[in-house]
Amino acid sequence: MTARAPRIRVQRRPVHGVLLLDKPLGFSSNDALQKVKWLLRAEKAGHTGTLDPLASGVLPLCFGAATKFSQLQLDAPKTYEAVALLGVTTSTGDAEGEVLERREVNPAQLSDERLAEVQRQFTGPIRQVPPMHSALKKDGRALYEYAREGIEVERPARDVTIHALQLALAPVDQAQYAIKMIVNCSKGTYIRTLGEDIGRALGCGAHLTFLRRTDTGGLGLDRCVTLAALEAMAEDDRLACVHPVETLLPQHERVTLDGENAGRFLSGVRRRGAWPDAPAVAVFGNAPRALLGVGHITAGELVPDRLLSPLEIQQIIEIGNTPRTTERGTLEAL
Repeated sequence: MTARAPRIRVQRRPVHGVLLLDKPLGFSSNDALQKVKWLLRAEKAGHTGTLDPLASGVLPLCFGAATKFSQLQLDAPKTYEAVALLGVTTSTGDAEGEVLERREVNPAQLSDERLAEVQRQFTGPIRQVPPMHSALKKDGRALYEYAREGIEVERPARDVTIHALQLALAPVDQAQYAIKMIVNCSKGTYIRTLGEDIGRALGCGAHLTFLRRTDTGGLGLDRCVTLAALEAMAEDDRLACVHPVETLLPQHERVTLDGENAGRFLSGVRRRGAWPDAPAVAVFGNAPRALLGVGHITAGELVPDRLLSPLEIQQIIEIGNTPRTTERGTLEAL
């Protein structure tokens, strides 16, 4: 009997910050997270909301202390580029599903005036019925599990907001028509459903053939790294791709505290100062400068909301003040 090769385990280490990944097609958000976590040898990681395997684009991955603020990106508005092929509807709303219907597309329905009218119709607050092929839960099971069994579950419509929408004809070939969509929307918006609804409004039906997230909460593709590039890097270069924790806090006001006040704030004690009211504040210590946590200011009082631990702060300071040279991963037989 052939002996089994010993399993190996990468020695984990504390990593604190955000890696902005340009997620490739075919990867689930969790697959991408686990791959990057392994590449960084990070102890603790989480993502900021799922991005479909059939979609590519911006996926912020949080490590260490940054996981405490991942909800902020989950709630942030998102921007997508998508292409909807007209005249064909599918069971999933995208190219992976079975074709349900083919309809002739009337070019007269695709004039600039008609597209502008539909664009206005779907801009602002709208209601969507979530697709069956989604991760929403019903009685503890994801909707896509019911869909795979051929079971249709009633889904109540949900309120979402399309902050901005651009529609234009996209070149496909002479026998087909498609619409390019650029969408800035609230959390919980299903772009597949939006594409289907726009196709329905145009009288011919549609399904998505392309979906790419280009921005989430002000974090865009220009700051992202691909998985292939990350794999090809040396370990120190991978760590250099990790942005500071405060990258997740672009809309927060900044407050810096001196040593004594920083210590009290970290203990959960409110501080008083000549600050204007602010609903969201990122609080830093000044010697050395390091993020302590977030809070809010009411009537000159700085109130802690979410704090980093002293250990997390110390690790962040040490990483920031030392060269990017670390011990190489130790492989241990199990």
